[in-house]
Amino acid sequence: EIYTAFYTLSLALIRQGGPFPHRRDGITFQNREGRLPEAQRGFYREYTVTTPGSRDRGARRIVTGGRPPSVFYYSDDHYRSFRRIQD
Repeated sequence: EIYTAFYTLSLALIRQGGPFPHRRDGITFQNREGRLPEAQRGFYREYTVTTPGSRDRGARRIVTGGRPPSVFYYSDDHYRSFRRIQD
């Protein structure tokens, strides 16, 4: 189940514009594999969803599209698959 406290916290931080716990949060997500709909460079941004017990950022991410974000995707396998988050 993706609806954990860490997931909820990450979404809340994204919606309020930070502050983010990881310095790479908010960087451009390139979508090189084309798993998300095609968009212009810079449209997608990635954010960490904390993975308990992980010594690094772990594999869980939220990727947003738009500024401000208008579309949200969740990946629990480091971008191999995505689920659209419905608001």
